[in-house]
Amino acid sequence: MAGIQQSMTQYVRDHSKLKYVFFGGKGGVGKTVMAGVTAMWFAQQGRKTILASTNPVHSLSGLLDQNVFGQPTAVNNVPNLWAYEIDTKDTIERSKVEIKNKIQWFLKFAEISTQADQFVESATMNPAFEESAMFENMVELMFKNEYEVYVFDTAPTANARRLLGMSKVYSLWVNKMLKSREEAKSLRELLSFTKKKEADPLMDYLVGFRDRMAHARDLLTDNQLTSFFFVTLPEALPIAVIKRFINWFHDFGIPVGGVVVNMVIQKDQVHAGSPEFVRNRVAMQDAYMKQIWEDFDGNVRALLPLLDDEIRGTQSLDKFVKHVFG
Repeated sequence: MAGIQQSMTQYVRDHSKLKYVFFGGKGGVGKTVMAGVTAMWFAQQGRKTILASTNPVHSLSGLLDQNVFGQPTAVNNVPNLWAYEIDTKDTIERSKVEIKNKIQWFLKFAEISTQADQFVESATMNPAFEESAMFENMVELMFKNEYEVYVFDTAPTANARRLLGMSKVYSLWVNKMLKSREEAKSLRELLSFTKKKEADPLMDYLVGFRDRMAHARDLLTDNQLTSFFFVTLPEALPIAVIKRFINWFHDFGIPVGGVVVNMVIQKDQVHAGSPEFVRNRVAMQDAYMKQIWEDFDGNVRALLPLLDDEIRGTQSLDKFVKHVFG
């Protein structure tokens, strides 16, 4: 029989050590609201919580009706809750300087007389560079360990899967780089007239980076600490998107907490005299709800109503908490 077997509240209480909570899905399905409601609920339980956005197109400030861009900011009138729209600009500029220094050192090591600037520009023009910077910011926030719960409003799922999958990709890449550096260093020392071992800041950087990514992966794949929730609408496209990416997350070992269905029209408010458009939408949603129960059997955590007004400000969020954690 179709129905919620384990609610959001039950899931969270059964995972009492849960610390890193992510929300993803197709754009426009309500990820930010769900992240906001969840962060507020954790704060109301007395746990020091931060609500952070890793979406390049931030909307937390709009949701909370206060500026939370660039630094963790206490949310007005909500004890234990901070919010933070992560700014990648500073991270990108810092990364450019670091990359330039590393490339300059490598060029000198390889006795290549070329300026590093063109390499830096080429590397940082790649669209993935911003995602990499966002991942670095997210990991840095997690590693500081200043909060009891971290709730992340992620980018649309296609971006989020790359963002969270970077820990594994980085590890593979760095290990190959380390092997190449070891071989190059050994050959250079073999051909050198001196037996003095040279400092290798690039090697030190790669080793540190590998260890950092390994720690990030340990956190992201710990099914006691981490859960990724998908938000969908009872519509074909968002369902198809999350079906595809749930399998991808499983492949990467990232724990999937379940699915939240948003903007469901309440049937008790629809009758024979309701506009045809509304009755048609209800019939459409009914068909897709059957698919949702089949495709995500046992993993639907909440059905959330379509409201007649937008959710904006902490009072609106507070009223919506009961629908998610009621």
